[in-house]
Amino acid sequence: MKHLNEYKIFVQRIGLVGIANILVQLSALILLPILTKSFSISDYGIWVQINTTIALLPNFATLGLPYTMVRFLSAETDNEKIRDGFYSILSIVVVSTFIISLLLLIFSKAIASAIFDGDVNVAMLLSLIVFIACLNTLLLNFFRTFQEMKKYSLFLLLQTYLGVFIVSYLAINGFGIFMAALGLLIANIITFIVMLAFIILNIGIKIPNFKDLREYLSFGLPTIPGNLSSWIVNSSDRYIIGIFLGAAFVGYYSPGYTLGYCISILMAPFALLLPSVLPQYYDEDNIEKVVLFLKYSMKYFLLIAIPSTFGLSILSKPVLMILTTPEIALNGYLITPLTALSSLLYGVYAIISNVLVLEKKTKVIGTIWILVAVLNLGLNIFLIPYYGILAAAVTTLIAYALAFILTLRYSTNYLESDFKFILKSVTASIVMSGLLIFINPQSLLNIIIAVIISAFVYFGLLILLRGIEKEEFQFFKEMLGKN
Repeated sequence: MKHLNEYKIFVQRIGLVGIANILVQLSALILLPILTKSFSISDYGIWVQINTTIALLPNFATLGLPYTMVRFLSAETDNEKIRDGFYSILSIVVVSTFIISLLLLIFSKAIASAIFDGDVNVAMLLSLIVFIACLNTLLLNFFRTFQEMKKYSLFLLLQTYLGVFIVSYLAINGFGIFMAALGLLIANIITFIVMLAFIILNIGIKIPNFKDLREYLSFGLPTIPGNLSSWIVNSSDRYIIGIFLGAAFVGYYSPGYTLGYCISILMAPFALLLPSVLPQYYDEDNIEKVVLFLKYSMKYFLLIAIPSTFGLSILSKPVLMILTTPEIALNGYLITPLTALSSLLYGVYAIISNVLVLEKKTKVIGTIWILVAVLNLGLNIFLIPYYGILAAAVTTLIAYALAFILTLRYSTNYLESDFKFILKSVTASIVMSGLLIFINPQSLLNIIIAVIISAFVYFGLLILLRGIEKEEFQFFKEMLGKN
């Protein structure tokens, strides 16, 4: 029970940032039925491409400087140095982002032809959206740098859900994809103005002297390949699908991907807390605690992720029928099982990769992701033209599986694999899946009832199989009672 009490403290530390990140990921599901039912499948595909581009460009347009700010200014107490450091970084990001946005504007016709079904107006508007989005990435990291997590969470949610509200309103009232993109721009501009006002009130305004700029860039620039590689694995398939098959097929692919990727929400709290908890024990040479936290994090992630993967795979078609349109559901429901399994593997990777961070083997992580990204991109270019959107989901699964296997190869010294628990969880999930197939729910109410019944069956079987020990069951009861 001593170990469980320690881990209970760890779990109870899941705070505003963890909740905020979960809500941000859920926003995609909130928008999904609104946009797919309001737009044509081609216009919805264009919307996906807009967001894919917004996710891509900050990875290199900001030159790695948001993370640099966290690294160099978080421990700084001299207000003058803080002002100079922040405005030095902001000035360079404004210039680099302006150049990227200008290039987007210059090549807007070519970009529109490649991924936006020829919609030049959307491509031109994208240059403005990207400019503000990159600056917002930096400003958000200011609050993260100085551990103002309430403000960080507030602004993250403001930017996300203001966009959801404006875009939803425009879509429901019959406005097209251009106006929806304009709504997204407005949400980003409002968030930018509010965040910048808070920062100016906090530290004032200063013309920087850029004396530490070389040090900042030498730290930030090497992070670009790793960030870009991660984006390639996560999102580049939309571009390849759009180029070879057209925006409509992006529209078929994305909802199933989004549904399966919900598994990653379960990983968010562990991804947030483990990097801040483990280094202390590792530096104190308390390896037993490191192993303990990794073991329980893995177990509790898999406890929910395994049955969720089975459940989402079986319910993919009826859920997509409800959330989207029959056309999208019939073309994209097979994407969900592959994406869900990919997300499960990525969640396990995210936990075990902490070992490499503790041992300062970040070059190994970077090398793994570059290798995985090259493989993923090559397979997508080769397979998607011949085998369609299903090939994109398969190559994503291959990429995450490879990242997991390679990372596991370097992390075994600190891992206690509980294969018995995994086997018990899979066994209970298979029985649960049989029940779901038998019930075969189609309406929203029937799906909710089937999920609740299946959850009781899963946990009941797991308890009977002693997959959860008595003291662990008590631990969950206490956690539920406190929250």
